[in-house]
Amino acid sequence: MRRDAVWERYRGLERRRLAPEAEVLAPLVAEASTDAETRARIVARASRLMAELREAERRGWVNRFLHRWRLNSEEGRALLQLAEAFLRVPDPATADALIADKIGSADWEGDGADDSLLTRSATWSLMLSKALVEAGEGPLARVLARAGEPFLRAAVGAAIRAIAGRFVMGRTIGEALERARQAPFRSFRMSFDMLGEAARTTVDAERYFAAYAEALRALARDPDRQGHGISVKLSALHPRFETAQAPRAVPEVAARVAELARQAAAAGVGLMVDAEEQHRLLLTLEVVATVARMPALRDWDGLGFAIQAYGKRARALVDWAEELAHDTGRLLWVRLVKGAYWDTEIQRAQAAGLPDYPVFTRKAATDVSYLACARALLACARLRPAFASHNPLTVATILEWAGPRRDFEFQRLFGMGEGLYEGLVAQDRIVCRLYAPVGGHRDLLAYLVRRLLENGANTSFLHQMTDPSVPDEALLADPVARVRAAGLASHPAIPRPPDLFGRERRNSEGLDLDDPLELERLVNAVAEAGRESARAGPIVGGVRALGPCRAVRAPFDPGLVVGEVCEASARDVGRAVSMAAQAQPAWDETGVDTRARALERLADRLEADRPALIALLQHEAGKTLPDALAEVREAVDFCRYYAAEARALMRERRLPGPTGEDNRLRLRGRGVWATVAPWNFPLAIFLGQTVAALVTGNAVVAKPAPQTPLVAARAIAHAHAAGIPPDVLHLLPGGADVGEALIRDARVVGVAFTGSTATAKAIARGLLEDPGRPIPALIAETGGINAMIVDSTALPEQVVADVLTSAFRSAGQRCSALRLLLLQEDVAAPILRMLEGAMDTLVVGDPRDPATDVGPVIDRAARDRLLAYLEALRPRVRHCRPVPANGWFVPPALIELERIDELDREWFGPLLHVAAWKAGDLEHVIARVNAKGYGLTMGVHSRIAAVARTVERFARVGNLYVNRPMIGAVVGSQPFGGEGLSGTGPKAGGPFYLPRFCVERVTSVDLAAGGGNTALLSLAD
Repeated sequence: MRRDAVWERYRGLERRRLAPEAEVLAPLVAEASTDAETRARIVARASRLMAELREAERRGWVNRFLHRWRLNSEEGRALLQLAEAFLRVPDPATADALIADKIGSADWEGDGADDSLLTRSATWSLMLSKALVEAGEGPLARVLARAGEPFLRAAVGAAIRAIAGRFVMGRTIGEALERARQAPFRSFRMSFDMLGEAARTTVDAERYFAAYAEALRALARDPDRQGHGISVKLSALHPRFETAQAPRAVPEVAARVAELARQAAAAGVGLMVDAEEQHRLLLTLEVVATVARMPALRDWDGLGFAIQAYGKRARALVDWAEELAHDTGRLLWVRLVKGAYWDTEIQRAQAAGLPDYPVFTRKAATDVSYLACARALLACARLRPAFASHNPLTVATILEWAGPRRDFEFQRLFGMGEGLYEGLVAQDRIVCRLYAPVGGHRDLLAYLVRRLLENGANTSFLHQMTDPSVPDEALLADPVARVRAAGLASHPAIPRPPDLFGRERRNSEGLDLDDPLELERLVNAVAEAGRESARAGPIVGGVRALGPCRAVRAPFDPGLVVGEVCEASARDVGRAVSMAAQAQPAWDETGVDTRARALERLADRLEADRPALIALLQHEAGKTLPDALAEVREAVDFCRYYAAEARALMRERRLPGPTGEDNRLRLRGRGVWATVAPWNFPLAIFLGQTVAALVTGNAVVAKPAPQTPLVAARAIAHAHAAGIPPDVLHLLPGGADVGEALIRDARVVGVAFTGSTATAKAIARGLLEDPGRPIPALIAETGGINAMIVDSTALPEQVVADVLTSAFRSAGQRCSALRLLLLQEDVAAPILRMLEGAMDTLVVGDPRDPATDVGPVIDRAARDRLLAYLEALRPRVRHCRPVPANGWFVPPALIELERIDELDREWFGPLLHVAAWKAGDLEHVIARVNAKGYGLTMGVHSRIAAVARTVERFARVGNLYVNRPMIGAVVGSQPFGGEGLSGTGPKAGGPFYLPRFCVERVTSVDLAAGGGNTALLSLAD
C-alpha cells in the first residue's frame, strides 16, 4: 500500500461513509425542503408529467407483463431467474431442465386483470409451457415432450430476446447508432454503454477496453454524433480494480480512461464514468481526478462521473466535484442517479461487521438525498448536472428549482420511462439523454436483471404508478414530509451490522479493507504491533515455565525470527492436569452467568488487541491481512456465541411427570478437557474449542499446534485477564509427545481436536487403551476432499470468483477449501480459460503486504510434500502460478483429472483438481464424491433449484454451499463440521456443540412422601 498522502484528500468524504443515518440526513432534509407555494406548483407539473408517463406505460406490453408478474412473487422470481440464465445455457438437456424448473413451479393463470392482447398471449404461452413440462407419463405425454421441448426452447428463447431487446439499443455500436437516427430516438442524446460486468481476467479487460475504443471510433465517423457520448465502467478495465491492488490498478485504469478521453475529445463527444459499488468509490474518484488534471484535456468539457444518491457521501461528492472543476479550470458533468446496488451494499456491510451502512436504509431518505444533491448541483457554476430519473415528481421539482436555466439535462434508461420526457424535449427545450446499452444478449443478462430489479420492484415509482391500488397522492407525496414523519433514524427492520444477531449477542467488529484510509490505518497499526517480541511457554496455574527455547520463524521468510517458545515436558502435563482437576469443581459451581461474562470480556479484549493479534497471525501462520482479520472476528464470535448459548442451555429445567412429583434436569461440566488445535486457525479454532469447554463448567488443558504457539500464548493471557482462573485454563505448547501424554492421562474426560483424519483416529485409539478408564468424549473435526459441482446454467464470472476464493485463499490451507472442481463438460472449456486468466491476477508473496492474495504454506515439510505431488503430476498440471523463491511457497495450480476417482486423498494446499461431467449424470457424480468417504463441505453452482435440491438430498456432507464460496463459515449462521472421514460432530459454532461438553443430571422428588399431595388436594373442590 502506498504510504504517501494520496488518500488524505478524501478524509472528509470518509467521515460520512458510515456515519449514523440521522446525522447525515438532517442537513439534507433542510436542503431538500421547499415552501408550500413552490410545492403546489411542483405537484401540478408532476401530475401532468405522470399522466403522460402513465399513458406511455400503458402502451408498453413488457411493462404490463412485468406488472402482472411482480418480482416479489414466485412467478416474478421465476421469470427473472429464467431471463438471467437461459441464453447462456449451451446444451438442450440443461435448457429443458431450467425451463421445467422455472416455468413448471409457478402459477401462470393469474387474476386476468390485464387484458391486453400481448400480455394475454404471453400468459397463455406460459400456461402452455407449464402444461408441457408437467405432461407426466404415457404415450400422449411422450409425444408432447418430443414435439414440445424444441418448440418450448425456441419460444422461451424468443421471449427472452424480445424482453431483452426492450432494454438494449443494439447488438453493436453500428446498430445502436443507426437506431439512434430513427424516430422516436433522434430527438434524444445518447450515452452508449458497452455491456459487460467487472473484468475477471486481463483478457476481459483488454476486450472491454477495445469495445469502448471501437465505440468512440464509430462515433467519430458518425455525422450525427453531436451531443452523444459513452459510459465507462472502471472495473471492466482492470481485473483487480480494488483497494488492495490500488497502487497498480488505479494508475493502469487512469491511463486507459485517459486514452479513451483523448479519443472522445478528438471526436467531440462525452465520456461518463459510471458509478459502481461504494467500496470502489475513492478509487473511481482518483481516476476521475487524474484524468481531469491532464493538461492535454483541459479544453474538452466532455468528462463526467456519476453520483449515487443512496450513498451517505453523495452530497459531499457534489462539493468534491465542484472543487475539482474549480482547481482544473474546467466544466465537469455529474450524472445523479439513485443507485443500483442497494441490497448488495446492505449485505456486504452486515457480513463485514461494519459499524453502519454506507447507504441509506429508507427509500424516502434516498429521495431526499437526491433532491439535496440536485439543488446543490444547480448552484454550482462549473458543474453540468445530468439528472437520471423516471420519477415525474423528481423531474418537476428540478424544473421548478432550475427556473429558466437550461444548461443541464435529464437522463433515462433506454426502454424505461418512455413518455416522461418526450413532451419536455419537444416543447420546453429540455435536453434528455438515453442511457443506451449496446451488446449481445449474453452480455445483457446481468444488466437486464439489475434494471428489472430496480424498476420492477414493488417500491419503484414505475411499478407503483401502474398499480391501481396506489393513489396519486401517495405517488406525489413529498419525500421530505415522509422522512420527517418516519423519523431520521435508519429503518427499524434493517438492523445495523453490530446488531445483526439481535439481543443474543453483538456482532464481531470488522474493518472495511476496501476503504483506503481504513486499510492504511490498519496496516500501520499492525506493523507497529509486529515490532514487539513474543515468547511462549507452558502456562500452568498462571506461571510461565522458563527453560531452553527454540526460535519460531516466519513461513514467508524463514530467516525472520518471530519469537521463542519453550515447549512443555511430561512433568508439565501431569502438573497441569492435576491443577485443572482440582480447580474444575469450583469453576463449575460459579454458575453459567459468571463464566459467560468472562467469555464476553475475553471477546472485548481480543477486539481491543486486534493489531497485535493480526501481526502474530501474519508472522507466525503466514496469514494475509483479510484472513487474519477474519480469524480475529471468528474468535470473538465464538466467545460471544457460546456465552449466549450456554446461558440458555445450562439453566435448570423442570420436566413433566405425574402429579406430586418434581423432576428437574441440569447440565454440568464433565471435568478436565484437552483441546488440541491446528495451525491453520491458531486463534479461532484454538479459542473456539477452549471457551466452549470453559463456559460449560470444565477445566481445560490447551495444546496449540507446534507451528503456532505464540498466538495461543497471547490468547491465553487475554483469557486469564478476562477472569478465567489460571488453575482452570492451562497452556501446553509442544509436539506429539505432549499430545500423547494428555490423551493417555485418565483424568482427561474429553478431547476436542481439529486436524488430520489420521491423527483423529490415533487419538480415538489412545483414549480407549486403558480398560479401567471411564469412556472419554471425543469431538473431532478433520479434513475433506471438498467438491464444487457446476452446471451449464451457472454464471461463469461468479463461478470463477468463488473458485478463486474457495481454492486459493489461505493458500488452500483450510479444512473447507475447494479441492475438486467438477464442471459440466458443455461449459468446462470457457470456464477454465477464465479461471486460468483470473489465477494469473493473483498476487503470491509476503502476507504483510495488503496486496497479497496467497501467502505461504505453513512450513518446509508441507511445501516439500505438495511440490513433490505437483511434480509427480506435471503432465496433468494445466496451469500454474510462479512463486517467490524465499519462503515456504507453493504455486497455485490447476490439475486436470480424467476421472473423479483419481483424487483419493486431501492435499492441504493451493492445488485445485478439475474434472468434467456429462449433463444428466448429476446423481452419479454425487455418488462418486460420496464414495471417497469424506463429508465436510460441498459447493454447487446452478440456477436450477432442482439441482440444488438433488445435491442437498444425496450429498453426505456437513456443509453445502449454493451459488457462493465454500469457505468462511460464520459462527451461529453456518455451523461447521463434517461426517464420515471428516469428523465426529457436533458442529462448531452451532446449537448442538455445547451439550457435548456436559453431563446431564436429573433429580426426581416425590413431593407426596412428606405428608400428601397438597397441590392436588387443593383442587378437589
